[in-house]
Amino acid sequence: MHKSRLTAVVLDCQSDDFERDVQFWGEALGWPAAPLRDGQDPRYRDLKTPSEHPKLLLQQVDHPSRAHIDIETDDIEAEVSRLEALGAKRIAQVKTWWVMEAPSGHRFCVVRPQRADFPGDSREWP
Repeated sequence: MHKSRLTAVVLDCQSDDFERDVQFWGEALGWPAAPLRDGQDPRYRDLKTPSEHPKLLLQQVDHPSRAHIDIETDDIEAEVSRLEALGAKRIAQVKTWWVMEAPSGHRFCVVRPQRADFPGDSREWP
């Protein structure tokens, strides 16, 4: 048995001024950017989203800008296998997470728990 849920909407930003992009989305949505933590990779920035919302994460990327979702889980391999059984495929393992592709062609990531209230309202899977 494992648990999973939607944790974040991620804006992939192909940009030469990532801080401008972070500022834009923070002001557009009314959620300021969280300050960088010591040792944090500056290519990833969180906005301070209310706890009842999924996280909004911006990441600086080399591919064209797009949005994707992250699914958080307490068992990455079990969740990836479950999603493969539904028709998704593994694209790449990055650090501790998997980039996946849905049958529709949409990319998404399966990640470790990201929000402090996990498992919260997550779904339990056999």
